[in-house]
Amino acid sequence: MRLDLADLHLFLCVADAGSITQGAARANLALASVSARLRSIEADAGIALLERHPRGVITTEAGEALAHHARLMLRQQALLKGELQDFATGTRGTLHLYTNTAALTEFLPSRLAPWLADRPRLHVELKERTSSDIVRTVAAGLTEAGIVSDAIDAHGLQLQPVAKDRLALIAPAGHPLAHRSKVHFAEVLDESFVGLAAGSALQDHIEEHARAAGRSLTLRIRMKTFEGLCEMVAHGVGLGIVPQCVASRYRRRHGYRTIALADDWAHRHLCLCFRDWETLSSPMQSLLVHLGARTGP
Repeated sequence: MRLDLADLHLFLCVADAGSITQGAARANLALASVSARLRSIEADAGIALLERHPRGVITTEAGEALAHHARLMLRQQALLKGELQDFATGTRGTLHLYTNTAALTEFLPSRLAPWLADRPRLHVELKERTSSDIVRTVAAGLTEAGIVSDAIDAHGLQLQPVAKDRLALIAPAGHPLAHRSKVHFAEVLDESFVGLAAGSALQDHIEEHARAAGRSLTLRIRMKTFEGLCEMVAHGVGLGIVPQCVASRYRRRHGYRTIALADDWAHRHLCLCFRDWETLSSPMQSLLVHLGARTGP
C-alpha cells in the first residue's frame, strides 16, 4: 500500500462523518475529488473499506482496521511535529555552551536558571575552557557560542560584553602585601599560591600570564572551590587570585585582604562570543538574548 498521511486523514474524515459528502466538507475538498480518492485508496488496498448506502457509508472490517491504524499514525505524527517544534523554538534538545571559570561560577547560575526552568525538556551542557580555547573552538565552527574575557584576541568573531569580571589578589591579614591597595602580577611571582584544581580555566589563564612573564607559579595546594581557596589563603597557606565578586563574598567570613591587580588582563568584561548571529540556532539565539545579547546594529 502507498497510502500517505493525507489519505489517512481523508479516510478518517469520511469514516467519522459516516458520509462522503460530510467527510469532504470536513477535509475541505470537493466531493468528486474525495470520491475518486476513496476509490483509489480501496484499489490500492485491494479490498473494500466502505459500504456505501443511500444515507451514507459505514466502514467494513478492513476499514475499521485502517481507521484504527490511521488514528495511531496521525497521533504519532502530531507528537513528532510537536517535538520538532520544541527543538526549533528551543524548548527541547541540548545546547552546548563553552564558558570560562568566572562565567561558569559567578555569571551563569542566577541568569541561566530561570531561562532553563521555563524549558523543562531542554538540556544545557556547559564546558569550562580558557577564553583562548573557546575563541579557537568557536572560530573553527566546533561550537556555536561561548562566554569569554574581552582580554582575548577574538579576531573575526563577535564579542558582546554582558558583565564585569575583575580579578583580585587575596592575601592573609598578616602578609606584607596586606596594606597595599594595588599590585602588579610581576611583584608576587616569587610568592607561594593557593590555586584552583587542575582543569580550571581561570587557573590555566593565570598560569599562562605567569609563563608569559618568564616564571611559573609555586602552587602549594589546589582547591576545587573558590571558598576552599579563600579559606586556605586566610590561614596563611599562600596568596590567591580570584574574581573580585568572589573575594568580596567571602572576605568577611575569612578575614583576608583584597588587593587590586593593576595588570590590564585582570580588568576584564565577560563577553558572549559567536561568529555570526544569523547562523546561530534558534535555541542558542534565545539563550544569548536572555544573557544580554544585542541583536540589532
